[in-house]
Amino acid sequence: MDIVIRPARPEEFEEAGRITVEAFVGDGHTAPDGDYVHRLRDAARRAEEAELLVAVDSAAGTVLGCVTFAAGGTTWADIATPEEGEIRMLATAAAARGRGVGEALVRAALARSRELGLTGMAFSTQPAMTTAHRIYERVGFGRDPERDWSPVPGIDLMVYSMAF
Repeated sequence: MDIVIRPARPEEFEEAGRITVEAFVGDGHTAPDGDYVHRLRDAARRAEEAELLVAVDSAAGTVLGCVTFAAGGTTWADIATPEEGEIRMLATAAAARGRGVGEALVRAALARSRELGLTGMAFSTQPAMTTAHRIYERVGFGRDPERDWSPVPGIDLMVYSMAF
């Protein structure tokens, strides 16, 4: 399977939102009736206010996964400083898992940070997202526990970062 990573097109927003909800709710990271589900589903808003990258099967044209990229200091950046990039809502369709989609999306976000002249990346992840942690560590990110935080009581987030 040949994967192409590029900015999402408007006709892909609905599928990107569906995949994101499927990944976060289906894997038990987000409650199906929680407020966060609306943010996960709203890929059009993410594309408008940040950058929404999609992984597409080049032969079939199907969306396999997506990630939101934000420069630090912008609306979608929770933890990144103005000199860093940040990824949010990394998601791979269930049928595409284990094929390198997540890693390709993370690498594309790294490349985007470098294109913008940023000096690193930092982002948050839930402790239970161990598959994603393996991707981050394989790509070269390390834990940054001094920056761990809780956006709301009961949700503890770990931070990974990389300087370049």
